[in-house]
Amino acid sequence: MNIIEHLTTVRSVTRPGDPRPGSERFDFVVIGAGTAGEAAAHLALERGASVGIVDRELFGGSCPFWACMPSKSLLHDARIHALRGDRTWRQASDRRDWMINREGIDTPDDSGHLRGLEGAGAAVIRGEARITAPGRVQVEGAGGARDLDGSHVIVAVGTHPTVPPIEGLDRVRHWTNREGTTARELPRSLLILGGGPTGLELAQVYARFGVHITLVHPHDRLNQRDHPNNSAAVEASLAREGVEIIKNVKARRVVAGDGPDGEHCVELSNGSEVLAHEILLAVGRSVPLDGLGLENADAGLRDGRIPGDGTLRLAERLWVIGDAAGPEMHTHLAHYQGETAVRMALGDDVQPDYRAIPRAVYTDPEIAGVGMTLEEARTAGLDAVEHTEDLGHTAKGYVADASGHVTIVVDRGGRALVGAFIAGPAASETIHEAVLAIKARTALDVLAETIHAFPTTARVLGGLFVKAARDG
Repeated sequence: MNIIEHLTTVRSVTRPGDPRPGSERFDFVVIGAGTAGEAAAHLALERGASVGIVDRELFGGSCPFWACMPSKSLLHDARIHALRGDRTWRQASDRRDWMINREGIDTPDDSGHLRGLEGAGAAVIRGEARITAPGRVQVEGAGGARDLDGSHVIVAVGTHPTVPPIEGLDRVRHWTNREGTTARELPRSLLILGGGPTGLELAQVYARFGVHITLVHPHDRLNQRDHPNNSAAVEASLAREGVEIIKNVKARRVVAGDGPDGEHCVELSNGSEVLAHEILLAVGRSVPLDGLGLENADAGLRDGRIPGDGTLRLAERLWVIGDAAGPEMHTHLAHYQGETAVRMALGDDVQPDYRAIPRAVYTDPEIAGVGMTLEEARTAGLDAVEHTEDLGHTAKGYVADASGHVTIVVDRGGRALVGAFIAGPAASETIHEAVLAIKARTALDVLAETIHAFPTTARVLGGLFVKAARDG
């Protein structure tokens, strides 16, 4: 059966009913045009399906405009400034604006994303989407309401920054990742609430350009879901660069402009106070479900929320992908889920596989990881052991004048790698050997017999494979 015949069969099975008078009919209606939605739309179009894709703001989503791309551009220039001192904030800001198509304008230009979708054959619709019944979506836009009917509806609404219930915060024009990645003027001082990836990366950017940074984190270590060695490496780096780090506390109250230089005064749960001219919230992300109408499509919600387990299917012909789907929030995971959901909808024999999700934070040093920590592996019932190498005492550490670590977690019973964590040069690149090994269930002996180029971080990883294989 060819693709067109397959689509015809799928449509005849999944068609929710006769098209409504005046409605527009698609095989897929995609709500949200970020990374996940774009990936779903493009694959569906490649497979011969018709697609209507809706977004209420920028096509392309957060990653190219407010998150991944601008933050990595600023990190790149901050590193040049730290090493040579000849990259100004103005140059970094201008380069970032070029990167996100915001040169001389307030809001980035997303026309390239629209052209890409339209060129592939999608119907591109800007407006607010609401599901009114299974397979039916109404969009309110500048031109009025439009009714869309879809054999499948894919929810790819992403997330937005969580605003914690802090007394007095509503009296302050606080920052989120949007302001943090798009500011054209340096703040005089900056308080960052939250020590996850966003908080860590932006703390380093602004600290390297001379801004006094206070980082407040509610847990006992930064990026607490990562390996402790990674947390320690990034904390040591930020501390060396002058970031004031306060852990195990939360912000309780904000008094706007109460400082001697007009700073905001933030009272913490330990009784201390922090003064800062700007406050950046990086405490988590929330799924924007209000008004989406999932209750009208028999969605399998839990206490009114999307389960977040990454299964992708919310109901018959109703899918969720990207940050809203869980189990983690990454651009690369969103792309994978977008394509996987379309494949599932079209009848391919696939299910999402989350055993090997790469994670990376692009600070200096980079930190990266995949799989289970030692504690997680033992909790899962594995006969697990951990092997660690201090990167600073290796050939790579010597030639690059770098510190950090490479750590692996091995299941001795299955003689297989189940986790790997790296802090140091090229960590975000090196981790992918471990990603593939876990995904493919590569035997530990095969990893140990693999030749790794000298002197690289990958070579250190290979040395640990050898050690683990010999130790049994």
